[in-house]
Amino acid sequence: MTAHHDRATTAAEPVLRYGFGTNGFSNHRLEDALTVIADLGYDGVALTLDHHHLDPFAPGLAARTAAVARQLDRLGLAVVIETGARYLLDPWHKHEPTLLADEGRERRVDFLRRAVAVGADLGAQAVSFWAGVRPARLDARTAWDRLVAGCADVVETADKAGVALGFEPEPGMLVESVDEYTRLAAALGDPEPFGLTLDIGHCRCLEPYPVPECVRRAGNRLVNVQIDDMRRGTHEHLEFGSGEIDFPPVLAALDEVGYRGLVAVELPRHSHDAPGVARRSLDFLRSCDPAARREEEMA
Repeated sequence: MTAHHDRATTAAEPVLRYGFGTNGFSNHRLEDALTVIADLGYDGVALTLDHHHLDPFAPGLAARTAAVARQLDRLGLAVVIETGARYLLDPWHKHEPTLLADEGRERRVDFLRRAVAVGADLGAQAVSFWAGVRPARLDARTAWDRLVAGCADVVETADKAGVALGFEPEPGMLVESVDEYTRLAAALGDPEPFGLTLDIGHCRCLEPYPVPECVRRAGNRLVNVQIDDMRRGTHEHLEFGSGEIDFPPVLAALDEVGYRGLVAVELPRHSHDAPGVARRSLDFLRSCDPAARREEEMA
């Protein structure tokens, strides 16, 4: 039995469910990464579809997805699908083409539709995606219209598949705040599948509200949470304790709004020490969990 099923390491049962992102295990085979994540005691995994991690464009996708589903079930891991692979669609340009691109938007839509299909087959909590950076020569109105049209295509696919989408506001992209996500959702007619992915670090980076207030403003739209430390004005994902975020109030806010999906560690540049980073991250989150804090107060 893996450590994933052993809660004896914590005095209090955690309130929230914690995951770790495979983009922080880029030097591991996917099956090895999933095993390490489970053995450390995580509840789930944020799986970034990429060349080496369940490539959605390689042959035999259905069989490979079925094998991953069996392993996830065996390990007791929940899953979120992430679509932020850097060079999956274009080996020369990071994260391109996006839903805003002059050329290649259909490739991004195709990728997202494939991600939805994988998410459906894995029973994923959500499929997460973002807008993209507006090309310098593209006017804001055209960029917005392209984004709405692309999102509408993906929403239609997700609705038919019964999969929740988590749209992520991303610093530097066309939609970078919770308020802008709300505007986009309204433009789409507030469709049921169009939920919100909230990166806790991004809230500290650029949101006008305190981080716990961002969580409260997200409220019942939340379908996916990514967590990392960050400093104001700098979009750099940091290990816990290396940035400026006070995490106990953030986790308490997630508990307060009733969020029970995965809270997945998002450290895409830490693969050189993936097992160590993952171990330290889970220890930190458990120490900040509302259940642990309540136990301290009662002691």
